[in-house]
Amino acid sequence: MPEGPEVETEKLREAIEEELERGGGAFLKQIAMTTALLAALAAIAALKAGATVNEALVLKTDATRLQAEASDKWAYYQAKGIKAATDEASRTSWLAIGKEPPPEYAEGVRRRKEEQAEISKEAKKLEAERDEKSKEAEHLLHAHHGFANSVALFQVSIALGAVAALTRNRLVWIGSLVLGASGATLFALALLR
Repeated sequence: MPEGPEVETEKLREAIEEELERGGGAFLKQIAMTTALLAALAAIAALKAGATVNEALVLKTDATRLQAEASDKWAYYQAKGIKAATDEASRTSWLAIGKEPPPEYAEGVRRRKEEQAEISKEAKKLEAERDEKSKEAEHLLHAHHGFANSVALFQVSIALGAVAALTRNRLVWIGSLVLGASGATLFALALLR
């Protein structure tokens, strides 16, 4: 006497696999393809975000170096001014006692004023270069934020794609696609800036 009804499990398993292939296989392939595409875009955006922030840091470093050089020039400018003032004070002392001052005092004041004018030009040039590099760095940092935000959107869309694949939920997959499209748009805007 048989212990229980015999069920043809081989045919049942084949029927389940065919149903999965018909109903879920194509859908899973679509999710896999879009998630792979989103992952590739996320990788490109992450590389671009890293490159722009690195370039911005190099420019900020250059701007800091230029600021230090300009500060050195302004200190030198002040030193020349102090020497000129010392020469002028010495010349005035001679005049105060009614004597003719040695000509090197007047020559020193004139020469130092000329040197100050040249130093001032150099310092202002360095400050202009500093400002240019700093402005360019700020522009790159702004672009970096766009790339970084697009990476975040891509990552969330990829996670939603995984959830959609596990749950076979089309609505979650559509949400993944919408976030991925938003990330792609943000990435394109950051590239165009």
